[in-house]
Amino acid sequence: MDESTTFTVAFVVIGLLLIAMTLGGSFLARLPLSAAMLYLAVGWGIGPAGIGLVDLDPFDDAKLLERVTEIAVLISLFTAGLKLEMPLRDRRWRIPVQLATVSMIVTVAAVTAIGFFLLGLPLGAAVLLAAILAPTDPVLASDVQVDEASDRDRLRFGLTGEGGLNDGTAFPFIMLGLGLLALHPLGEWGWRWWTVDVMWAVVSGLTIGYLLGTLVGRAVIYLRTHHREALGADEFIALGLIALAYGVALACKGYGFLAVFAAGLALRRIDEPTQRTGKSGRNAPPRPDLSKIIAADLVPNPNNTRPQAATSPQQAPAVMMLALERFNAQLERFTEVFIVLAVGALLTRVVWQPALLWFVPLMFFVVRPLAVVIGLLGTDVTGKQRVLMGWFGIRGIGSLYYLMYAIVHGVERDVAQTLVGLTLGVVVASIVAHGVSVTPLMKRYRAVTRRNKPPRAKTER
Repeated sequence: MDESTTFTVAFVVIGLLLIAMTLGGSFLARLPLSAAMLYLAVGWGIGPAGIGLVDLDPFDDAKLLERVTEIAVLISLFTAGLKLEMPLRDRRWRIPVQLATVSMIVTVAAVTAIGFFLLGLPLGAAVLLAAILAPTDPVLASDVQVDEASDRDRLRFGLTGEGGLNDGTAFPFIMLGLGLLALHPLGEWGWRWWTVDVMWAVVSGLTIGYLLGTLVGRAVIYLRTHHREALGADEFIALGLIALAYGVALACKGYGFLAVFAAGLALRRIDEPTQRTGKSGRNAPPRPDLSKIIAADLVPNPNNTRPQAATSPQQAPAVMMLALERFNAQLERFTEVFIVLAVGALLTRVVWQPALLWFVPLMFFVVRPLAVVIGLLGTDVTGKQRVLMGWFGIRGIGSLYYLMYAIVHGVERDVAQTLVGLTLGVVVASIVAHGVSVTPLMKRYRAVTRRNKPPRAKTER
C-alpha cells in the first residue's frame, strides 16, 4: 500500500470509527462492552496483522509513543482534577490519598517481589515493572469515575482521585528502578532519590500546580466580573494551564503530572460556594441552574452582546467550569481513541511472555485487592465499595507512558522486551476484563445504592 493510499484509508477508517461511536454510543452503553475494547480491535485490524495501515514498533517508535501518551495522560489528569469538587477538608479525601500512596507502595512491593523471585528479573527491572503497572488509568476508568462534580459517592470519588494522583506518585518508583539499573543517579544510600525524586518533586509539583491553577482561575474570573474581559476561549484556559503547570513543574524538577492534576483541582475550587459568597455548608446558596443560564444567554440582546452569565459574580465560575468540563471530556475521549488504536497496532510487535497466563490473574485477583484492603484501612468505605475498588484497578495509558519512558531512558533491549510483553499483556487484559464487567457491575451498584440511600442524604454514601 503506497503512502497516498495509506493516508486516504486512514482518514476513512478514523472517520467511520468516530461517527460509529457517536451514533452507537447510547447503544454501546447498555452492553457489557467498552469503547476501548472496540478501539483495541480496530487498532489490531489496522496494524500489521490486518490491513497494515499502521506499523508501530515499541523500540523504534518509543520516543513518539512517549510524547503522545504523555499528552494523553496530562489531559486526563487535568480532567480528573476538574471533576473533584469535594472540599479539601472533607474526610473522604483520605480514600484517594491512601489509595495513591499506601496502596501504591503495597502494589510496588508485591510486584517487585513477583518480578524478582518468580520472573527472574534484576531488582531494578522488577522495581521498574512494578512502577509501570502500579498506577490506575484515569482515561479508561472514566465509566467508574464521578458522574458530575457534585458527586459524593465514595467509590467513584475514590477511583477518580486515585487515578489523578497515582500517575504522579508512581514516578519516584520509576526513578528508583532506573537508578538500580544505573540509568539514574540515586546518591549514596539513596539520599538523592529520597530528597529530590520523592520529597522535593512531589511537594513542588503539587504546590506549583495548585498555585498556578488558583492564580489563573481567579485572574480570569476577576477580569470577567469586574471588567467584562477575557470572555470566551475557555478551551485556551484549559490547554494553557496544562502546559504552564507542566512546564513550570518540570523546570523546577517537580513532577509535572502532579502539577497538572493539582492545577485542575485548584481551578475547580474557584467554583466553591465558600469562595463566591463567604458562606459554607448549609448556609451556602444553591448553585445556579446552568441550563437556564445558557438558554438565557442564547437569546439575542440588542443592548449587550456579551454573555450575561459569564460576567456575573455568582454565575461566572460555574459557567467557566461547565465549558472546561465539556471541552476536556471531549478531548480526553479523542486522545483515548488514538492511544488505544496504537496499543492494538502494537500487539503484533510484542514478544508475548508465557508468564502472562499466571501473572495477569495474580495482578487482578491478588495484588490489587490486597493493596486496596491495606490502603483503605481506617476509611469509611463499605464492603461492596472495597470489593469494587479492588476490581477496578484499570491499567492503561499511564502504564504505556511509563513503559516508553523507561525504554527511551536506556533500559537494555532484553529487559525492555520482557517489560513490553508483560505491560501490554496486562493493559490488554484490563481493557477486556474491565470493559466486559464495568456496565453490569456499575448498574447493579447504582441500583443498590439508590435503594439504600437515606431520604435526606441524596448525594452522600
